Amino acid sequence: MSGFEELPTVPAAPTGRPGSLELGAFSISLSVADLDSSRAFYEKLGFEVTGGAAEHNYLILKNGETTIGLFHGMFEGNILTFNPGLTNRMERLEQFTDVREVQSRLDDADVPLTNRADTESTGATSLTLVDPDGNAILIDQFF
Repeated sequence: MSGFEELPTVPAAPTGRPGSLELGAFSISLSVADLDSSRAFYEKLGFEVTGGAAEHNYLILKNGETTIGLFHGMFEGNILTFNPGLTNRMERLEQFTDVREVQSRLDDADVPLTNRADTESTGATSLTLVDPDGNAILIDQFF
């Protein structure tokens, strides 16, 4: 489970905030040429490594509620990432919009997906899409 069971748990995301579809924690996943130099750069901006593994070519860095993932050789381009079930404070939500429900809502809105979640499954899964300007978006549910 990669340590997610150890995260503090809160009942649900706060209500009354802008937006009509709760997507969870937001981060940007950066495709980097050199993991060590990228880590050093972002540490100078106040980020701290909170996850990942350099030996597996990725690190997760946080600065307050801001999260950046550094990935070397894993994908091309940068990816906007959302994690249903997590807050930006790295709290696990007891109640959240499952990625399969997000997929259903996107289907209803005629948003084309490049990778779909298995609607017959439960738990961890993901979907991907691309915005009109070609930016990749990953909606990745960990549990």
